[in-house]
Amino acid sequence: MNNEATRCGGYSEDQFPPGELFAAVSDGLWDNGASCGRKYRVRCISGPKRPCKVRSIVVQVVDLCSHDPCPATLLLSNKAFTAISKIDAKVNVEYAQ
Repeated sequence: MNNEATRCGGYSEDQFPPGELFAAVSDGLWDNGASCGRKYRVRCISGPKRPCKVRSIVVQVVDLCSHDPCPATLLLSNKAFTAISKIDAKVNVEYAQ
């Protein structure tokens, strides 16, 4: 699935939830690593050309976002993103733990 170590589970494949619905989080949610394993319900609420699918998903935190700065509060896996959005676009989401 991933040949790079994550900050939560290293190289362990067991850290990834079924269905590959996972996310990396920005510093604001990282909480010194306490966010590892946390689950968030995520729903797309808006974006260009109405990309949102009418559903929410639950993602599990497996990493700290490695981009500086992180482009999102929750950086979703490809499968998680395509579960809530029809097209590859920047979207606005709402989330809750």
